Amino acid sequence: MSAMTDLSIGALRNAYESGQLTPHTLVPELLEKARCFDDHNVFITLLEMDQIEPYLTRLGDVDFDSRPLWGIPFVIKDNIDLAGVATTAGCPDYAYVPEQSATVVSLLIDAGAIPIGKTNMDQFATGLVGTRSPYGACHNAFDFDMISGGSSSGSAVAVAKSLCTFSLGTDTAGSGRVPAAFNNLVGLKPSKGRLSMQGVVPAVRSQDVVSVFAFNAQDAQAVLEVAGQYDPADEYSRSAEALLPPVWNAKPVIGIPDAESLYFDDDAQAKANFLAAIERLERLGYEVVEVPFKPWLDTAKLLYGGAWVAERYVAIEAFFDANETKMDPSVAAIVRGARDLSAADAYRGGYQLQKAQRVTRELWQKAGIDCMMTPTTPTIYSIEAVEAQPIELNSRLGTYTNFMNLLDYAAVAMPSGFRDDGLPAGVTFFAPAGADTPLLQLTDRLQGAFTSTAGAMKVPVPPMAPSRFVQDRWISLAVVGAHLSGFPLNQQLIERGAKRIETMQTAAKYRFYELNERPLLKPGLVKQSEGGASIELEIWAMPREHLGSFLALIPSPLGLGKVELIDGREVVGFVCEPYGIEGALDITETGGWRNWMAQRASKDETS
Repeated sequence: MSAMTDLSIGALRNAYESGQLTPHTLVPELLEKARCFDDHNVFITLLEMDQIEPYLTRLGDVDFDSRPLWGIPFVIKDNIDLAGVATTAGCPDYAYVPEQSATVVSLLIDAGAIPIGKTNMDQFATGLVGTRSPYGACHNAFDFDMISGGSSSGSAVAVAKSLCTFSLGTDTAGSGRVPAAFNNLVGLKPSKGRLSMQGVVPAVRSQDVVSVFAFNAQDAQAVLEVAGQYDPADEYSRSAEALLPPVWNAKPVIGIPDAESLYFDDDAQAKANFLAAIERLERLGYEVVEVPFKPWLDTAKLLYGGAWVAERYVAIEAFFDANETKMDPSVAAIVRGARDLSAADAYRGGYQLQKAQRVTRELWQKAGIDCMMTPTTPTIYSIEAVEAQPIELNSRLGTYTNFMNLLDYAAVAMPSGFRDDGLPAGVTFFAPAGADTPLLQLTDRLQGAFTSTAGAMKVPVPPMAPSRFVQDRWISLAVVGAHLSGFPLNQQLIERGAKRIETMQTAAKYRFYELNERPLLKPGLVKQSEGGASIELEIWAMPREHLGSFLALIPSPLGLGKVELIDGREVVGFVCEPYGIEGALDITETGGWRNWMAQRASKDETS
């Protein structure tokens, strides 16, 4: 099995279950393969077998039910703690040996994952290039002369070279997305607080997230489900209840930057790839909406041009004051700038961000979109070019990434095919916090339509697996009367966080009545064995935890039951007990409450 390059979770599971492979045979092969890429500067610490053996020993028999990552090898960015192994944050003078692993690492190991190394990175996670490291510039998995992207450089290249199944990075300004684009990978930047930052050296503590690199969205989702646990030891951790996933249209409406806002640093190939991505979405039947994008681009400038730079100084203040000259010059220059910032600057930045959050939220709502798609980066640079202009070129790479955490988005970087020069390109989908799984599901739908392989070793993109992303925190609810959009009781849905999904019709099996009860006019929907018709309704999605309080508001003879739709589905919806229609007016022929109320109003005007 030494030639095995498909290390996706599904492929490894099949190999383990068939007996063709064991973790004890796989890991030594991966370590040997990793040493063949020493010139790429992927690792700061590649573990030895005696360090990995305890993790292998505790695996026991194959057990994918209770240990969903059983035997799955992964690597860790070297600002994330692994017990007993030095954490350097890309700076040897800063190194320390933690007694405990970071929370996310512990959760992954408990689920059966096997750590095999700590990866190279831009020092103190300050950079998007992968060249700001005393351990050497990390080289692109496709072209040795090109940058790998950063700061999670080694984490991305390790996956791209099939040295592991997935990896952990961190992402403050794009560090989990830029390397994904440059190495043909899926890069998950979770919602802030979704993965614990306990045991992680901070960069900008209020904005940092742990990120995930994987071959595909299915693997990223598997890691998210294991590692995405609320952690009381991290004051920025958010519970699942605080990150309710959004309800999207069955086929998401996707926003894109307006043409005037698009920037590619004169890279015609990058521009062509993104425009082709838009065309492909439209051919696949997605509605694409242009959104005025300047407010997002302006917000991106706050992360390095505003008071948030001060957090980079606060994170390593004592070390920086004593060791500034020992640091990477570009990183030191950025951190040094924090000394000139004041509390007044912090307040000004806060005001600017508050305004940006409001403006972008209003534009989002006006456009009626579910998520946004941008290029992941404007372009890609050679290592030589970045070394000549380390600050300016790094800054340009953050054009489409720096605003994400400031505006509290979840994001997924996805490969979007290859340029004419053979280098991979990528797009990023993002949406408000809580959208992690919907974004991964969208990526799962689309990745195979853009490219057939992942990484640099041609790992096949798997067929879509919709059931992998099923979320049960929402329940579909059909409403037929006073709860319809624009009607008196609709607010009861909105107050409970419900969102309208679609307008639909029942199966042709119902009679529809105006009930006698007052003061509020209400309809009754009754299923028939024969002689029924289709009635218009709206389907809303409601958080399950609010369904009980909603049910308590429903007066007899109405209640909730199963309503059959014209397309054969059954959803929970308003039904009426048969006794409730005694003396009621049959309005079935109107086809729905909205039509009936319009007719009723017309009659009132003429009477």
